[in-house]
Amino acid sequence: MSSHEPPIHLVTESTPQSQLFADYLHRQLGCAAILLSPRLNGRPRSEGRRLVLLDIDHLDEADLHAWQLRAAEQPEMYLAAFNLNDETQAVELLSAIHLQGVFYRTDSLDLICKGLKLLLQGKPWMSRSLMARLLEYYRQRQINLYRPSCGLTRRELEIIGMLGSGASNLEISEQLFVSEHTVKSHLYNIFRKIDVHSRGQAINWTRRHLGAPPPLQKHKRCQD
Repeated sequence: MSSHEPPIHLVTESTPQSQLFADYLHRQLGCAAILLSPRLNGRPRSEGRRLVLLDIDHLDEADLHAWQLRAAEQPEMYLAAFNLNDETQAVELLSAIHLQGVFYRTDSLDLICKGLKLLLQGKPWMSRSLMARLLEYYRQRQINLYRPSCGLTRRELEIIGMLGSGASNLEISEQLFVSEHTVKSHLYNIFRKIDVHSRGQAINWTRRHLGAPPPLQKHKRCQD
């Protein structure tokens, strides 16, 4: 592979093991493999398409959401993940963020390199069985869109969708031009209807029943 290939950005903790992995990818793929902190404040620096490989062992939900937002803001950035336990975890993750490829902790180094080569060419890397499970997931999601969602009103569906995008009560109130008190009242009713007791449970319910939320958009109030 050409030395002019764009670098792979490995989002993981910097350890001797991760540095050895980065060096191995550099030797095998002929491109730089750059370690980035999961909580990076800046952005990967390279021109054109760039692959960001997320280490699931070292990212929490907030980190994953932040990287999803970065990718949404930069169309030339595309995400993949590694160190997943199994297909069940992969489906759950893919329902939350958009990935071009997934690698399991049981995958060999040769298989990982094979998948990364395709990802660097802009091609996806997922098994047929995972694709089949995703298709079934989206089929069920489509069915759910045409049935009542636990009696939630249109406004409640809008609010829980924004909650699933990581919005705070203040951000929801600013988006909908209502008070935070009104948002809290809606959330109380939503939690009661879907039988959850925390924001985390509500977000998980949203992803299971309504699919991955779109990135939160910032809207400005129209001037009179």
